[in-house]
Amino acid sequence: MTDLDLPFEELGTEELLVRIKEHIESARSVPMSASVMINRDELLNLVEEAIVGLPEEVRQARWLLREREEFLAKARREVEDIVEAGRVQAARMVERTEVVREARRRAQEIVDEAEARARAMRHEAEDYIDQKLAAFEVVLDRTMQAVRKGRERLQLPISPGPPGPDAGAEHADSAFFDQDRD
Repeated sequence: MTDLDLPFEELGTEELLVRIKEHIESARSVPMSASVMINRDELLNLVEEAIVGLPEEVRQARWLLREREEFLAKARREVEDIVEAGRVQAARMVERTEVVREARRRAQEIVDEAEARARAMRHEAEDYIDQKLAAFEVVLDRTMQAVRKGRERLQLPISPGPPGPDAGAEHADSAFFDQDRD
């Protein structure tokens, strides 16, 4: 059983229109004319069934179109949301990269400043120590000179003078002061 064998009520609008077309094509020609003879009642029934079915199919088609548009709108919104999320994430990544780059640059500046300060403090400490050692060297040099002079004085030989009247007295005096001798 084909679509064309079904009763009119069970056929869709498209099938009814195909049946109408076939009915017209298969109609007998009127002699000496381009007109054809058609069973009016049968053709009118097919047209009426097509007209009755047409609003339902049009309504279904409109519903399908509306569903399609809603689906496409939803898909567009989702795509826009995904693209926006991608932009936000990319911006965050760029921002993080910039923040990291700036942090590294600032950290390097701090390290450079600290190293420069450490070098300056080391030089200042070395200069201070050098000044103190120089002052100590001067004091030590003076002390050494005083020690040398003192030792030189101690090493001056006592030259014996000509024996004189006091020579014996000197010896006697020295014996007097020399208590350890006996």
